[in-house]
Amino acid sequence: MTMQISSSTDTLDNMGLLDLVLIAARRWRLIGLSSLAGGTLAFVLSLFITPQFTAKTTFLPPQSGGSYGLGAMLQSLGPLASLASGSGVKATGDLYISLLQSESIADQMISRFHLRQLYKAKYQFEARDVLKGRTRIALGKRDGLISIEVDDADPQRAADMAAQYVEDLRQLTAGMALTEAQRKRAFFQTQLEATRNKLAQAQTALQSSGFNPGALRSQPSATAEEYAKVMQQLASIEVQKSAMGTRLASGAPEMLNLEASSSALRARLHVLETESHGTPQSEDYVGKYREFKYQESLFELLSKQFEAARLEESKDDNLIQVVDRAQVPEWKSKPKRAMYGLAGMLMAALIASTVCIVLGIKRLRNDHR
Repeated sequence: MTMQISSSTDTLDNMGLLDLVLIAARRWRLIGLSSLAGGTLAFVLSLFITPQFTAKTTFLPPQSGGSYGLGAMLQSLGPLASLASGSGVKATGDLYISLLQSESIADQMISRFHLRQLYKAKYQFEARDVLKGRTRIALGKRDGLISIEVDDADPQRAADMAAQYVEDLRQLTAGMALTEAQRKRAFFQTQLEATRNKLAQAQTALQSSGFNPGALRSQPSATAEEYAKVMQQLASIEVQKSAMGTRLASGAPEMLNLEASSSALRARLHVLETESHGTPQSEDYVGKYREFKYQESLFELLSKQFEAARLEESKDDNLIQVVDRAQVPEWKSKPKRAMYGLAGMLMAALIASTVCIVLGIKRLRNDHR
């Protein structure tokens, strides 16, 4: 008797998936009725869910690079072009998505459409969370288009909110772009005025320095022009070091590369200064001529940058092109009641099958005792 029980127990412990399916199949009517009841219940409950309508708009953000004329103009400025373009990097699609998801735009939407009352939110952050859950913003990987989808119980309001997102983004980026352009124009204007004064001083000093055959033999023109170019490159590197130093450690590879370039340029300056040595009078003349050429070259360069900044300030690079305007949806997007019913049927069938299998195994164990 003991051997039979032990053998039966081993058989029950080694039951496979097929055995469990057969146990559940014996109660197929119960499982079928349970799944039908679960699906019906889920479908009925979905009738009490407020229908939501989805409005969608698609737009093309300003393209990277902005004004082609300005970009080409900056490329021709030489080693100091980083002064004009380094801080004015054009926004990418990801940046525009971040702006759309910012609290600034969310608060404008909440205020304009009275969403705190609509969402029954006590606090502003609660309204932001609900709005975020009902808004989907995505960037197309192939075409670069940004799509905005908004869910709302009112189809007209859903369309208005989707369209308003684009308008708020346009206003926000317009102000940001104008501020950046104004800042660059003011910066170059200040630099240009300072360089103009230094150029006038260098010209006066050069005229009063005197001239003799020794200074003529030193041929300062070529040396001074090269000196001016090296000084421009050194100034550009120093500006980059200053900008990158706020976010990188001194031992970072980028900082080490800039430091090496700076050392090489300073060494070249030392060589140029040594080559220009002659008689005391010629040294005085060459030094002042070199300073004059440097200030003259810097003044011309800053003049181009100032004109480029003025052009950027006057040009509208903040063009957001709407591809598909938000239309009032004609049919609800959710709840999908058929999906609710199917999910209810599957869940009820799974629960009923599990219960039948557990009860069947329990009964088999009781029968073999």
